[in-house]
Amino acid sequence: MRDIKALCVYCGSSSGARPEYTEVAKAFGTRLAKENIALVYGGGKVGLMGTVADAVVAAGGRVIGVIPRQLVEKEVAHTGLSELHVVETMHERKTRMYELSDAFVALPGGFGTMDEMFEMLTWAQLGLHTYPCAFLDVLGFYKGLAASMDHMVAEGFVKQVQREQVWFGDSIDAVFDWMKTYESTYTPKWITKESV
Repeated sequence: MRDIKALCVYCGSSSGARPEYTEVAKAFGTRLAKENIALVYGGGKVGLMGTVADAVVAAGGRVIGVIPRQLVEKEVAHTGLSELHVVETMHERKTRMYELSDAFVALPGGFGTMDEMFEMLTWAQLGLHTYPCAFLDVLGFYKGLAASMDHMVAEGFVKQVQREQVWFGDSIDAVFDWMKTYESTYTPKWITKESV
């Protein structure tokens, strides 16, 4: 059974077009606190980011935010967290969030969410970490992305075993169950005629 002490959530700095996104973000944050797992996230008070953090705080859990100084100066930093790490660049932010976390989950979000999660997927592919990476597929938000990953496999750019390491689903219970039993299967990234 995998011991997850801190989980990194990547998600939108907007709330999105559907109220269900906010509802799931609240439920996910509440579940983190119930599981006694600290939330690591981008440190903002806005959008789904703020919703997840508020839910963890309201349920008595621990929240660690990591935010670039530029965003603090724009007054979007959450001031009610257990810890707030202020860094100088987005690159430092991503690295610090990785260093503080034992698992990674993406809720709905935009370019920033994709950037952050795909860096963790790439690092896993390269054998730089063995942590679970999951997409919580609210209302089919990530259906197209899952299909794109399958297409990458079909076209020879990603190995099937690497694709199988990435979880997609719409159940909070299921993602927690999966993360706790996750076992990394590292396979060298490079696909050649000899290794296929």
